[in-house]
Amino acid sequence: MSKTYKYKRVLLKLGGEALASSSGVGIDPKQADKVAKVIGSVATQGVEIAIVVGAGNLWRGTTGTDSGMERTIADHMGMLATVMNSIALQDALERSGISTRVQTAIEMKAVAEPYIWRRAVRHLEKNRLVILGGGTGNPYFTTDTAGALRAVEIDADILIKATKVDGVYSSDPQENPDAEKYDRLSYMEAINLRLKIMDSTALSLCMDNNMPIAVINLWKKDSLLQIVRGDTVGTLVSN
Repeated sequence: MSKTYKYKRVLLKLGGEALASSSGVGIDPKQADKVAKVIGSVATQGVEIAIVVGAGNLWRGTTGTDSGMERTIADHMGMLATVMNSIALQDALERSGISTRVQTAIEMKAVAEPYIWRRAVRHLEKNRLVILGGGTGNPYFTTDTAGALRAVEIDADILIKATKVDGVYSSDPQENPDAEKYDRLSYMEAINLRLKIMDSTALSLCMDNNMPIAVINLWKKDSLLQIVRGDTVGTLVSN
């Protein structure tokens, strides 16, 4: 790999909405192709990439719990939805020529490998992109926490949270034109200011294990490539 890359192995956290149409609902194969193109521009440079994808485009646990559904059932449904997104993303990446494996925290061997830490790392070492579906495999944990956990487990150099906004702001920049953008934050600042970068469990896990978090706009040209180079892009949360 070129020495210009600061981060050799990254965990990319994607929201399920990245795969949806403009409505934000469902899976749009054309949108999945766009995501695959952005990721492929980095994967083909030799950067080892693992991905955790959410399920907000298909199911949100709060939708069920607000209607009286048991939290455990609602969360299990969400975990299954992440696997659907993982398979859709795998298809788009494979059609782009990127060798890809899907592993799931909940075993479903007919469609994906079970998540095995050592096997996931070996895939990365062989330049295979690994998509980690099924969240943590446990209810009451978000896919943000799953992303933090997997980043630590695979010894990633950085956790990249891809969004539609070019970093972290003091408030919603679409509603408040005077919102302040942060270039750098400490973990405690992110937690205490309740900036909604990730849930507190995910942030605490990253803080305890010194896992830096970069929040970037996935759709801003070359932003993903720039962050792995170590350029100042978006917002960096670290010690």
